[in-house]
Amino acid sequence: MRLVLSSDQAFFRDTTAKFLTEQAPVGELRRLRHDPAGFDGEYWRQGAQLGWTSLLVGEEHGGGSISGDGLVDLTLVADTFGRHAAPGPLAAANVVAAALSRAGDAHADVVADLVSGTALASWCVAEPRPHNRLGSVRLRVRVEGGDVVVNGAKRPVESAAQASHLLVTGRTGEGLTQVLVPAVAPGVSIVPLHTVDLTRRFFAVTFDDVRVPVERVVGEIGGADAEVEHQRQLAAVVGTAEAVGAMQAAFELTVQWAFDRYSFGRPLASYQALKHRFADMKAWLEASNAVSDAAAAAVGAGSPEAGALVSVAKAYIGDYGSRLLQDCVQLHGGIGLTFEHDLHLFLRRHTVNRALDGTPADHRQRLADLVEQREDAA
Repeated sequence: MRLVLSSDQAFFRDTTAKFLTEQAPVGELRRLRHDPAGFDGEYWRQGAQLGWTSLLVGEEHGGGSISGDGLVDLTLVADTFGRHAAPGPLAAANVVAAALSRAGDAHADVVADLVSGTALASWCVAEPRPHNRLGSVRLRVRVEGGDVVVNGAKRPVESAAQASHLLVTGRTGEGLTQVLVPAVAPGVSIVPLHTVDLTRRFFAVTFDDVRVPVERVVGEIGGADAEVEHQRQLAAVVGTAEAVGAMQAAFELTVQWAFDRYSFGRPLASYQALKHRFADMKAWLEASNAVSDAAAAAVGAGSPEAGALVSVAKAYIGDYGSRLLQDCVQLHGGIGLTFEHDLHLFLRRHTVNRALDGTPADHRQRLADLVEQREDAA
C-alpha cells in the first residue's frame, strides 16, 4: 500500500521540508560533523514547535496528531528527515514521549518538556555484545524498599549525552521493567561511540547500582513486555521511513546525474544497460515505500499483523536499500566515492538505520519464528 495524504498532512510534510532546507542545508551538516551534539538545541526546539515530538503524545499531555494517526503523521517527518539527512534523535525522542504519555500523569512534567523541545530524552534498550540480538535484555532492575536499583550496560543510545532523562529497559525476574532515570544520577556513565553518520551521536551507557525512587518506574514492575514490544515497533517504523527517505533522495540525485552526464555524446540515462539498473532500483524503492507505509498503518491501528509487517519492512528495506544506495554510488563513478559529493550523506543515514532496532537478519529470524508458531498452533 501507499499512503494517500490529506491536504493537512501534505502541508505538514512540506512545512518540515522547508524548515530543514533552511536550517539543515548540506553545508550545515558538514559543519556539524565535529559538533559533540550533532545538532543545535534551538533547532530542536523549533522542530518541536512544528510538532516533531508531540504526534505520539495524547492531547491531555499537550500532544495530538494531524490525521488522527500520529504514527503515520510521524513517518512523514521521518521520511523528510531521511531526504535531508537531517540531525536529531527523532525515533528515540518520540518513543520516550509516547511511553511516558501512555503511563498516565506520573511523568507529566517530563512529557511537557519533551513536547516543547526544552528537554530531550532517549531510550536505553539495545545492549552490547554478546547480548545485542533483537529482544535480548540482560540489564537488571531490582526493587529495594522504596527504590529501584539499575545495573547493566546499554549501547548504542542516541543522544544520551544531550538527554536530561533516560528511559531504561531492564529485566526484573522473568519480565521487563522500564525506569525513567535522570542522566545525571550517581552511577550513570556515558561514553561516546564512533558512528558513520555525520550528525547523529551514539553512546554507551553504564548503570552501576543506580538508585532511583520506585515512582520513576514507567508502567508495571516486571510487566512491561507488551509496552516494550510496542516501543520497538514504533522505533522500527520511524527508522524505516527515514531510511526510505534517504533512498529516495539518493535515487533522484542519481537519475539527474545520469541525464546530465554524457558519455560518447549521449547521456548515461540513454544506455539500455543502465536503464535496466534504474528499473530495478525504482522497483526496490516503490516496494520499500509500500511496505514502510503498511507497517506504519498496522502499528498505528494496533493490528495483529503489526509485528510481522514491521519485520518485513526492516528486512526488505535494510537489504534492498543498501543495494540501491551502493548502485547509486557506482553509477556516479569516481565522484560518488568522494566526501565532497552529497551522496554519502544518504548512504551513511541508511547504513546506521539498517543496524538499529534489529538487523535484517534479526527480523528474518523473527519472521521465521512467527511462521513456526502459527504452524504449531494450526
